[in-house]
Amino acid sequence: MEQWLKKLRKGYGKKLVSLHFWNAWIVVILAVTGLLLVGGFWRELLGIGRVWLKWLHIIVGLAMLAPVVYYLILASKHWKQLRNKPWQKVNTIIVLVLLVGWLISGIVLWQFKLAGPEWSNAALLTHDLLTCLGLPYIIYHSITRTKWLKDSTRRTVSATTSMKDFRGTSDSLGTSGENTAAAAISTPRSDRTAVTKSPDQPQKPQPVYTRRAFIRSAVGVGLAVTLGPTFVSWVGRNLSIDNSIDSMLEKDPNRMSPLPQPAAASSPPIGGGAEGHFRVYTVTPIPSFSNENWSFRIDGLVERAQVWNWEQFVKLARTVQVSDFHCVTGWSVYKNTWEGISLKQLLTQAGVKPGAHSVKFYSGDGVYTDAITMDQAQMDDIMVAVMHDGKPIPADLGGPVRLVIPQMYAYKSVKWLNRIELIDSEHIGYWEERGYDKDAWLTGAAQRFPNISS
Repeated sequence: MEQWLKKLRKGYGKKLVSLHFWNAWIVVILAVTGLLLVGGFWRELLGIGRVWLKWLHIIVGLAMLAPVVYYLILASKHWKQLRNKPWQKVNTIIVLVLLVGWLISGIVLWQFKLAGPEWSNAALLTHDLLTCLGLPYIIYHSITRTKWLKDSTRRTVSATTSMKDFRGTSDSLGTSGENTAAAAISTPRSDRTAVTKSPDQPQKPQPVYTRRAFIRSAVGVGLAVTLGPTFVSWVGRNLSIDNSIDSMLEKDPNRMSPLPQPAAASSPPIGGGAEGHFRVYTVTPIPSFSNENWSFRIDGLVERAQVWNWEQFVKLARTVQVSDFHCVTGWSVYKNTWEGISLKQLLTQAGVKPGAHSVKFYSGDGVYTDAITMDQAQMDDIMVAVMHDGKPIPADLGGPVRLVIPQMYAYKSVKWLNRIELIDSEHIGYWEERGYDKDAWLTGAAQRFPNISS
């Protein structure tokens, strides 16, 4: 084993250069694909390509394991080289923490069904935090070390150091071949001629503030200005800063009157209040509604098609239930108290005609649709919800009315719901057209409902 490691570490300087190169490309690909995956504009434009992009992100993310493991094998020699360079040590530790953190949290998110919602929530938060903090750092680190920024006035090896002294010092790091490669890493290309200069040759005056230092500072300020607001926004959305339902309702563009009044079980909520925070994903701009432009209908293969305006709809008898809410991207909100009308109740009231195969749901954004089978629609906890934790549902979360299917991932729970249609065939929903599973069962849900799994 010792011989194998020694052989593997031989010429480690060149290997570190190669690792740095490949790792940089891995980070670039992960950064680009990751930003495309979370961007609302790209979610719509990419279509089915988003699924392929997700798999590319996963595969490249797993490939990150190779350079990390390889570096750890070479780390002991590299660490000796950095013994008098504390800032380079700090940089190495930061990069390793970022890479390992991304790798572990990414694997948990990839296997979120096995990990469960609690681990997935923590992994998503970690992944996002590392991205918001680490990506600007890595961009800064990479840009400020590009070849055109190398400054001959900033030397790792002093111009007065003789070649003999340099060799004598570097011999402690290993063989002569390794010394050359190590010097290639620690010394900029433009500086490597410094060791050949005569000890008596006068040095150029050292500037107080070099061009390289100026550009580093400029890049740092630029990144702070451009990426800082993104990080602050992320913190606000995901770390409980102004992210409550109350704050959403204060800015709610919906203007519905009268507001629904909570049942006794909703105020205070029997679930004790939701645990966690919703992330707002949409495929269109968030629509807004008022009494004038809102209606709700149930039609298709029903005996009694019906249409309600808001005043009529808000008077319908409602029930209250507590359930967890799980997004397919890996986050969850627990113990939500929903108040609304049971889907089974609406279907019974409308009367289902023979031949009805699926229940199709329409979003008020005019784009999003989804469907479940008639068998699946018999689940008791599917609700057409109008309240969450005793308060109206804000537009950001799909209000004034949204679908809630607790046993399935949330892309089935259509936001801004305003129409239910019974149809005689299967319907492929918005995200199913783009590669998502038609049956969005949570882990174990299909086993709990074996007769309605398809």
